[in-house]
Amino acid sequence: MQRRHFLTAILAAPALAVLTKVRAESGPRTAAAVERLRGEWRDLLPVGATVPTSNDTLELGDKQWRERLDRMAYEVLREEATERPFSSPLNNEKRDGIFACAGCDLPLFSSAMKYDSGTGWPSFFTSIPEALQTKKDFKLIWPRTEYHCARCGGHQGHIFDDGPAPTHERWCNNGVALKFMPQG
Repeated sequence: MQRRHFLTAILAAPALAVLTKVRAESGPRTAAAVERLRGEWRDLLPVGATVPTSNDTLELGDKQWRERLDRMAYEVLREEATERPFSSPLNNEKRDGIFACAGCDLPLFSSAMKYDSGTGWPSFFTSIPEALQTKKDFKLIWPRTEYHCARCGGHQGHIFDDGPAPTHERWCNNGVALKFMPQG
């Protein structure tokens, strides 16, 4: 990860956590509503879309990933970098559709799972079942939960406990690690 991205993340984290607590008022209000969203994401796929599943593992060599991804997407997905806050157009994406992994097209989130956290990164309060895997990350000294694509292993972001009810989760995603597929 580039040094300036690391320093930006360290300096911005405390302020963003406070801001997120204030801004995280949208989203479903019951656990049943969240489970319904997690099951209905296919309704938001583009007409005729075929999508891979997490069982369709995608393993490529470093050279192939570099050819497939632009520089920043490569750094985030393959080297676990973090993009600058407020730099992704997906942060302001409001249309109905699916947010998929930019590395392999696996659907990760639906637009109904997205909310404005005020942090500068696309944020979601839950994810599509079996699309993401987690691990502990100690890069900023205190432990965080990092998540990555279950199909290609691409780094997406981190999960925080300051999201809206009922999950209270904020899946804070790098926009460059996602691609948006509008419904239709």
